Amino acid sequence: MQMPTLDALRIAVLNILVCLFAYLGGYYLTTAVHLPGSALGGLWTLISGIVVLQATRRETWASAWLRVLGTLVGAAISSVYLTLLPFNPLGMAVTIGITVLLCQFIGIPDHARLAALTVAVIMVISSLHPDVNPVVNAVLRFLESCIGTVLAVMMVLLWPEPART
Repeated sequence: MQMPTLDALRIAVLNILVCLFAYLGGYYLTTAVHLPGSALGGLWTLISGIVVLQATRRETWASAWLRVLGTLVGAAISSVYLTLLPFNPLGMAVTIGITVLLCQFIGIPDHARLAALTVAVIMVISSLHPDVNPVVNAVLRFLESCIGTVLAVMMVLLWPEPART
């Protein structure tokens, strides 16, 4: 068994901080708008922070842009679907397919996975909480994702990777 390096400990602590603050930020944002979805809002924010947080500043910045743009695309498409039609598993699958195609078409294929994941989260949350307006649901998920993203970026800026020799 190998002892963790200082860099491994740094990454673990960064994950602890991002997870804690992201969950709380998403939880309280969602509480202000839709109390029953607060834990899901915290979870989505935490997931965003984990997805974005990387070992280096460069990788974190690249991941941040993927997250924000992918989430924006997925939120927009799912809100349009849910404004017109109720949640349906087949509709969700088709909407995810359309989202992936749209990302390919507009030249951001690397964003397709996160856009598709966003569609799935928004649509499932709408099935759990059909009383929430689809646009409000999509905006909440986008803002939660942005909170997690910003926290991950802030953490690597405040505690950057050690200088490589």
